Amino acid sequence: MSRTVPVPHGLPMERDAGPFDPPSGVTRLREARPVSPMVFPDGHEGWLVTGYHEVRRLMADTRFSSRQDIGILHVPFETPGMPTPTEPSPQEPGLFISMDPPDHTRLRRMLTGAFTVRRMRQLEEHISDVVERQLDEMARLPGPVDLVEAFALPVPSLVICELLGVPYADRESFQGDSAQFLVKDQSLEEKMAAYTALSTYLSELVTRKRAAPGEDILSDLARRDDVTIEELVGIAFLLLLAGHETTANMLALGTFALLEHPDQMAALRADPDLLPGAVEELMRYLSVVDILLRYATEDIELGGETIGAGSTVVVSMLAANRDPRHFDDPDTLDIRRTARGQLAFGHGVHQCLGQQLARIEMRAGFGGLLRRFPTLELAVPAGDVRLKTDMTIYGVHELPVTWVEQPAEPRGSTARAGAAPAAVRHQAPA
Repeated sequence: MSRTVPVPHGLPMERDAGPFDPPSGVTRLREARPVSPMVFPDGHEGWLVTGYHEVRRLMADTRFSSRQDIGILHVPFETPGMPTPTEPSPQEPGLFISMDPPDHTRLRRMLTGAFTVRRMRQLEEHISDVVERQLDEMARLPGPVDLVEAFALPVPSLVICELLGVPYADRESFQGDSAQFLVKDQSLEEKMAAYTALSTYLSELVTRKRAAPGEDILSDLARRDDVTIEELVGIAFLLLLAGHETTANMLALGTFALLEHPDQMAALRADPDLLPGAVEELMRYLSVVDILLRYATEDIELGGETIGAGSTVVVSMLAANRDPRHFDDPDTLDIRRTARGQLAFGHGVHQCLGQQLARIEMRAGFGGLLRRFPTLELAVPAGDVRLKTDMTIYGVHELPVTWVEQPAEPRGSTARAGAAPAAVRHQAPA
């Protein structure tokens, strides 16, 4: 294996290989050195891991910590206006994504009953109902429309709001705060303002639920005496943000990818039985949660390299999911591929808790969209689509689409013309 690629100074970020592919600099590093040293913008000498097998090993090794309070957080890209940290960030209660066992285990275990495969399948019909009703709303709009605003964002927002017991009427506020929180190059003041605004809203919400719980996931947690209000707020923050942002970006970016690969779109439209595999392939191909950070708590050998204790490690999920050592012809979108083992949902103890819910939403979303809008097409040149290169979850800011024929009628009787989007009935955890 050649090791002639220079050590990068900062993470290559420009999507110069196309809107769906890793930056070419990241691809070159993976080909030359899947575990590569990297100099961070603040001068920290850390590491970048891009190979599939190396990423999988790292994510399963809890010596690579997810905590942000045991070392200074080194950001791998320039953040204008953001001061360089001089001490570790405090641990925020409830944000189990940035915890290690046993703290992570204690909080995550409280939620596993609500997100089992069986319970998610019980919701499948209701999620399909949400999709059909939202497509009804979209079909009544004069084209062109922004698919993000009309479909991709409302569907997962409706679902997660009902599951958590968050009023959907408040969506404009929490969606705005979530989006602001995810901007890469905003100032610390702007980021903290968004975090504080959303946390304050959720604090008031969970306090009300503790006093008068309903039939939703946050109420079930609020009934427990082994979780504090502060932890409830952190859990709610994480579930609400992840529950709508990730799936919304996959629905929009996935539609963009299918429109740019009309043969794949036609095959999927012709054979809906391909949907489950197509969702896995789109997750692999796009990997909207591209970058994760870990902190080495001791000297660890990985991929023939020794990562020193105290090193910040950048993990590229997109590069790993495009590794030709694991996936044949990985830069080709192939909905018939068996993409088993794709890492877009993570791996190890932090593997995405809501992955089954996301799969159901995507199967219903892509399937309904392709069936109802058989002549869907971009309303602007592909090069004019604004990419979320400024956000920590990748996607598109808007996706203008149009259609040349009247949309197809909804399947069955799940969607009634003129009806408002339906709520998803909550299945209370055992």
